Amino acid sequence: MYNYDTLDIAGSALRAERLRMDVIAGNIANMNTTHNADGIVQPYIRKLVSFKTVMDEQTGLIKGVEADGVINDVEALNVVYDPSHPDSDDKGYVYYPNISIEEEMTDMISAKAAYQANITSIQTFKEMFRAGLEL
Repeated sequence: MYNYDTLDIAGSALRAERLRMDVIAGNIANMNTTHNADGIVQPYIRKLVSFKTVMDEQTGLIKGVEADGVINDVEALNVVYDPSHPDSDDKGYVYYPNISIEEEMTDMISAKAAYQANITSIQTFKEMFRAGLEL
């Protein structure tokens, strides 16, 4: 019987990076959102994905990675003085989400590279397995 740990590890990383890409897309989509779903003035808070290593309890070996959760970024909101904006406070400031398109794009490139690396790992494993069967 063959051990498919390589596929399990790469597959778990693909799932985790897919979630990361979804969260990044949500951040970009909400980068100018100043209201919550109920229409109350409350800026969207940037979301981040927290990862954790999954260990095999019997062997102590790494089984993969998984998203530990989606958390709020603790960076300060972007504050802009614009007294004409309908969401400005009594001092004329508008609070926008703590999202930077440059940071989101950098994170997206990183997630894409990690995703592609795991796809390559799976393809290499399949080729090696196929070559082993041909022996």
